[in-house]
Amino acid sequence: MRFEPDQSPPHGLASALAAQKVALIVAGIVITPVIVLRAGGASAGEIAWSMFMALVISGVTTFLQARPVGRIGAGYLLFMGTSGCFISVGVDAIKAGGVALLGSLIVASSLVQFAMAGRLATLRRLVTPTVGGTTVMLIGVAVIPIAFHLLNELPENTTPVTPLASPLAAFVTFCVVVGLNLFGSRTWRLWSPLLGLITGMAVSIPLGLVDTSAFWNASWAGLPEWNWPGLDLSFAPAFWSLLPAFVIVTLVGAIETYGDGIAIQRVSWRKPRAVDYRAVQGALYADALGNLLSGAGGTLPNTTYSSSISTVEMTGVAARRVGMYGGVFLALLGFSPKVSALLLMVPGPVAGAYLLVVIVLLFMHGLQVALEEGFTIDKALVIGLSLWLGIGFQDQKLFPELLPHWASGLLGNGMVAGTLFAVLLTLLLRLKEGLATRLEVALEMQSLNSLRSFAHARVKSLQWDEASIQRVDLALEEALALLVEHASESSGHGGRLRIEARTNLGALELEMASLPLGVNLNDLPAADDRMETEPVESLLGLRVLEAMVDDLRHQQYHGIDFLSFRVVPRESVARV
Repeated sequence: MRFEPDQSPPHGLASALAAQKVALIVAGIVITPVIVLRAGGASAGEIAWSMFMALVISGVTTFLQARPVGRIGAGYLLFMGTSGCFISVGVDAIKAGGVALLGSLIVASSLVQFAMAGRLATLRRLVTPTVGGTTVMLIGVAVIPIAFHLLNELPENTTPVTPLASPLAAFVTFCVVVGLNLFGSRTWRLWSPLLGLITGMAVSIPLGLVDTSAFWNASWAGLPEWNWPGLDLSFAPAFWSLLPAFVIVTLVGAIETYGDGIAIQRVSWRKPRAVDYRAVQGALYADALGNLLSGAGGTLPNTTYSSSISTVEMTGVAARRVGMYGGVFLALLGFSPKVSALLLMVPGPVAGAYLLVVIVLLFMHGLQVALEEGFTIDKALVIGLSLWLGIGFQDQKLFPELLPHWASGLLGNGMVAGTLFAVLLTLLLRLKEGLATRLEVALEMQSLNSLRSFAHARVKSLQWDEASIQRVDLALEEALALLVEHASESSGHGGRLRIEARTNLGALELEMASLPLGVNLNDLPAADDRMETEPVESLLGLRVLEAMVDDLRHQQYHGIDFLSFRVVPRESVARV
């Protein structure tokens, strides 16, 4: 790692890296709304306006991710761009009520993401990678027909020189993108989408698939013609029938941002640090703000681009300054009508081949997200049943005549139906783990006896021996002491402590919620400078706690911290 987030590389290096990253992602930012609006039947003026807003809003939110304002922004190098998750529902919305209806739905669903960011601590058990990954796969299934339609679409004002012009242009684009991903180095893979579009365009021009007049007539700098579609505030039946799908897709995008907010922290520091979930909340707030601005501005929502993580790994530069430059560059590109005209020239067969590969990769990304915490039979059932039931409902193969009208409209979208099943199955799995018992006490050492009695009552049915119960007592004592010490340091008073307990596979799982602490306890053992400046006794309690428990985790959110761990009986420790 050459430059950590809070370090400042030379302006020349930062601007060069930002320009390279912008060149990699600009096509995806602009082509996605072009595909959606074109498939939905929007006018050329609305498409040009949507491209302008997509670039400007992506630039603003990229800047905010690097340099937060209040709670909005992660404080890390996270580039923002148009989300591919909204392709299917976006087309449906435009066909049902135009771009104005699309904007209203995006604005309404963005409010859900703001709420999710604020309540992330509460939702951490329900919004799981398995649910999010399954929904991403269903998005890919829903969008594939759009890609196939584009493969056969002939651009207006063009005369192909041969009937094979469209298949040839699509085939060349497909081969370049797939070939670079299969046989190219890691660097070439990052450039594969842009190179595929350039090659496809180069082949399409002599084949008569491209009308270049708009490009030559466009100026290098300026504003697009005013074509703001406004918002549809009539709240007609089409709005309410599409809103659940938009809310679900928004939550899926939030889950992706959630994962990116964690991943970027893991690759941005020389020494490993515990994940700061306050930064993850900041990334979600910036994402939600981008969605709100996108809906109001007449374009598709944006999201964090996962390629930001691989770029940091490759370059060794995680400095915020790179993101600030990148945000400025993206916004400035929006004020170049010639750039927009160039991207509008991309013919349907080239865009379809590009989209086909992107959706396949999106499907596989969803599978990877769903299985990132390991493969189990439970997860296999959640993923498999939700995926195929979603496809079945979308194709109207599962008793459509028996569904009431309101349910038919809702479950007719395979992504909505599949996600609802995934959430339902996840809730059932939570019930299988057993219900938790709760206790709230004052955050002070005098509450130790109450905590011990609470834990003893929970393990009574497990028939643990005395030595195992003593391990629970010692773990509770050290955990409470740590919380009291650091809560007093950060806020001057202890406040309240809420503890939850559940038994799972013969082990006792405890989670203690308190006021925010000034430090993440998971970072203390790895902080060499702290070991040099403080007495070893100050960390003795934490080391004892680590020896007594498994899976010790300290998660920090805005306004609340969670310290969780598992205590296994002495017999289990002996067998290990």
